[in-house]
Amino acid sequence: MAAVDSFQLLYREIARSCSCYVETLALVGACYTVSKAVIFMRDCYSLIRLHFIPRLVSHRDLSQQYGQWALVCGASEAIAKAYAEELARHGICVILISSDISNLADTAKAISDTYGVEAILIEADFSQGPLAFKPIKDAISGKDIGFIVNSLDGSLDHSQDFTDLSESVVWDTINRNIVAATLVTRLALPSMVERGKGAVVNISAGRCLRPTSRKAALSASTAFLDNFSRSLHYEYGHRGVFVQSLLPFRVSSQGSEGYSPAGWLVPSPQVYASHALSTLGVSHRTTGYWPHTIKFRLVQCMPEWVWMLGSRVFTRAT
Repeated sequence: MAAVDSFQLLYREIARSCSCYVETLALVGACYTVSKAVIFMRDCYSLIRLHFIPRLVSHRDLSQQYGQWALVCGASEAIAKAYAEELARHGICVILISSDISNLADTAKAISDTYGVEAILIEADFSQGPLAFKPIKDAISGKDIGFIVNSLDGSLDHSQDFTDLSESVVWDTINRNIVAATLVTRLALPSMVERGKGAVVNISAGRCLRPTSRKAALSASTAFLDNFSRSLHYEYGHRGVFVQSLLPFRVSSQGSEGYSPAGWLVPSPQVYASHALSTLGVSHRTTGYWPHTIKFRLVQCMPEWVWMLGSRVFTRAT
């Protein structure tokens, strides 16, 4: 009994001496819980404000707000093509730029016939350097360019070790994603700054948050487009030009390599473009589609080693 009484006495003394620490830890835990709850509520509010409220407001006059013409670089890409069609639906004339316009002729005709706007095709081989930009410069001369849309070239999305890439693929990755977006923006941006209105939309990828195994060059290109957009925002946002970095995850597609069905997490390019355009003028950096925004937040919280492990498994499987 003496041993039991001694233990109980010792326990009470220890509990009494540690009570202040327990209260402190409880306070810290409560503060942490409250902070996480506030962050969660803030994220929910941002999600609603960005992705739902703009789709409920009245139709915007984009030509009045930004300009009458849109310059779309990388128009062969599914998202860029759908974005151009969505702009045309709002009465915006489009200039479609691609290194191969053979598959865009029907798109341009459909845009003109359906929406009654002009659609101009320009074939530009960006490996030619300055010569590739002369027809673009001639095409935009005298036009009220209100939109510059640059899209990441998804045709270069191959899982391959960097040292196994041919020099031509490396140059194509740089020319089509970095050089094209930079110089096309350089051509059209001065007129926007002069008028004090316009929008620059760079369509990158949600995976720009993290490096991706076996896709080093393309992964770096996504990060470039994102940072290029953010830098332009700080340079020209106060001068009337709205710069947006779009960071989509996967969208459905149909091509020579197979069909990717549309769904809740994998929308069709048309659905994605409709959602993304509604965020223009609201957010400078967004996924453009609310399920992708949830995924974006999860990736942000994910440790890099977990992301890299998953990317290695996925890229080797493909």
